[in-house]
Amino acid sequence: MAFQVKILGSNSATPAHNRNQTAQLLIAENEYYLIDCGEGTQMQLIRYRIRFHKISCIFISHLHGDHYLGLMGLLLTMHLQGREHDLHVFGPAGLDEIITIQLKHSGTVLSYKVYFTALQANATGVIFESRLLSVRTVPLVHRIACTGFVFSEKPKSRRFNKARLQEDMTGDDINQLKQGNDIYTPEGELKYRCIDYTLPPRRSRSYAYCSDTRYEPAIIPLIKNVDVLYHESTFTQEFAERATATYHSTALQAAQIAKEANVNMLLLGHYSVRYKDLTPLLVEARQEFYNTRLAVEGETIDIGEE
Repeated sequence: MAFQVKILGSNSATPAHNRNQTAQLLIAENEYYLIDCGEGTQMQLIRYRIRFHKISCIFISHLHGDHYLGLMGLLLTMHLQGREHDLHVFGPAGLDEIITIQLKHSGTVLSYKVYFTALQANATGVIFESRLLSVRTVPLVHRIACTGFVFSEKPKSRRFNKARLQEDMTGDDINQLKQGNDIYTPEGELKYRCIDYTLPPRRSRSYAYCSDTRYEPAIIPLIKNVDVLYHESTFTQEFAERATATYHSTALQAAQIAKEANVNMLLLGHYSVRYKDLTPLLVEARQEFYNTRLAVEGETIDIGEE
């Protein structure tokens, strides 16, 4: 099953150096989740040939413009394209008011329903579940209320061992075996034992998205052992004081969080416009945590292995 994140925007504050403001698309099999929606996000979706209607949920970390100003344009384009199925938006309190006011004064009634869930600042817990995933929140430390998200695959079924397929097995038999159940005859005799016809389930994978935040070790237990951690890295350590003053992190600090959390891979992003060349950020992080990558627009990162 596909479980991957596509980078749509990686810059902080303003677009620069052919980099756009923050936005990512998480793909879990046939489920599409947009994470943050900076200015120009819909243009990036078009550029990478991602069909808007596939997005079922949008998660907004906070109300600084570089993380949500692309949202209204996207919502209106979905409307113009005739979207009919529901859209779920998760974000800070006040985002619903922003959406409502703009729709009111433009005289727009959307062709689909938007269900808004206000995130509780400084709270952690599961805010969404689908057939495949659960999403829980991570309180971050920024100048305004800001929330990170952990996307976790749900426990998977056992896998049917095709080499053990029997001629008289039905589809229901196979499904029951995959669910861990033994199969019995109408007379109550054991017909197929689950352990004999199935393989262990594939490992469930996880992705943590830590948007704008000052260095904060308190988040470590909430992101422990994830496959991929995205952690903002606005500055190099040379500007550590500025990072603290503006409630951001350095690449080194992001790497320290990744190391302490025992994650498999660190993904850097939210770059300051002062960096045209991102190499210094990558070099700095790899000194502390080697399995680090840069978030590069257009690239798709596979999360873990099945």
